[in-house]
Amino acid sequence: MASVDAAWLGMEDPTNLMMVTGLLALDGKADPKRLHTLLDKRLAPFGRFHQRVVRPRTRAGMLHWQDEASFDIENHVTHVALPAPGGDKALRHMVSELMSTPLDTTKPLWHVHLIDGHERGSVVLARIHHAIADGIALVQVMLSLTDSTPAAAPRPRRKPSGNSNGAGPLGWISGAVRLLDNPGRIAEGAYRLGRLVVLPPDPPTAFKGALGRRKRAAWSNPVPLDDFKTVGKAFGATVNDVLVATATGALRRYLEKRGEPTSGVAIRASVPVNLRRLDEAHKLGNAFGLVFLTLPIGIADPVKRLRAVKKEMDELKRSPEALVAFAVLNVMGLTPVEVEKAGLRFFGSKATAVLTNVPGPREPLYLAGRKIDQVMFWVPQSGRLGLGISILSYAGGVMLGVATDEGLVADPERIVAEFEREFKALRQKARV
Repeated sequence: MASVDAAWLGMEDPTNLMMVTGLLALDGKADPKRLHTLLDKRLAPFGRFHQRVVRPRTRAGMLHWQDEASFDIENHVTHVALPAPGGDKALRHMVSELMSTPLDTTKPLWHVHLIDGHERGSVVLARIHHAIADGIALVQVMLSLTDSTPAAAPRPRRKPSGNSNGAGPLGWISGAVRLLDNPGRIAEGAYRLGRLVVLPPDPPTAFKGALGRRKRAAWSNPVPLDDFKTVGKAFGATVNDVLVATATGALRRYLEKRGEPTSGVAIRASVPVNLRRLDEAHKLGNAFGLVFLTLPIGIADPVKRLRAVKKEMDELKRSPEALVAFAVLNVMGLTPVEVEKAGLRFFGSKATAVLTNVPGPREPLYLAGRKIDQVMFWVPQSGRLGLGISILSYAGGVMLGVATDEGLVADPERIVAEFEREFKALRQKARV
């Protein structure tokens, strides 16, 4: 097992499960038998979905993947129904419960739930351990289940792929070559590592604190992607700049309504950055680094906040910080669990949230003959963080997902509502 994948297994904690949770909301009721057949066929090329984790018998041994001799798709698909009347509140509750439930570690680390009873149609919820793959790769796995028309078309069998970044303890070196190509980048990489070490802890807010086992999930309705493009054009910013600034404003609004001071406050978000080539996005394993992005929630004016976010993101785009963090994750995957967790606590103190932005398909897709109306995902919050923010575009719309620790933020749907209000205010400033 690649050391960076082992690192994600080592991060697992009852109060912070290392699962990526993905949701596909369908237009109409799905056929369970057709879905089972589809999963069995389309996931077959991804060998990791048929393998379980084997832990070493001695401290000197290494984790490794082993084929599950008695693998049965039926052990990984559960058919459930929402209680009547099956509205959004009931669905949020079920998603939150499943997000709080650990995967069975004696089997391959994934599970799919077919949820019926929602007023608009079936919902497919997938829970996949981060050790199997990162968010970019898992989006590709989810897309491999879909079709461009209601009638499923035959697909060529893809060669099974396991790790994308080397199976041995030194597999990360191939990625680090990018730093070695340029002495200046080596110096900057060392500077960035030093910067990560000396960063002060994030200030205390309602988003930080001791974690419990129960999590809460919420998500928005789709907002037209073109609206974000129009606002970005008005201020000379990218769509990503606008999305992050809007999310920052939503967090500010939420804290203010809880009576917390926000003036001059800035928090950091840990942002995953893809390090794999686009033509390797279908491969499994983890190939991403992390950067710390400052979210200026203390800036009241939406336009000034957008400009501050844009400046910060422009600087990070030119930084090797993501590759440095990737190397650190690999090294941590080689250390004893106690050392790894101590490192996670150290770096986790320097951030408040995990923020992920993944571009999805531009055209509508179908799953088991049903049109996919909405796509959402939530990433785990490593390093003892209790707030996750996910942004995903699909079929011309953008959705925001929020995952929280129930003991810290029991009402993430309020953050979602503030996101929509904040974007409305920014549009008014842009006069569009």
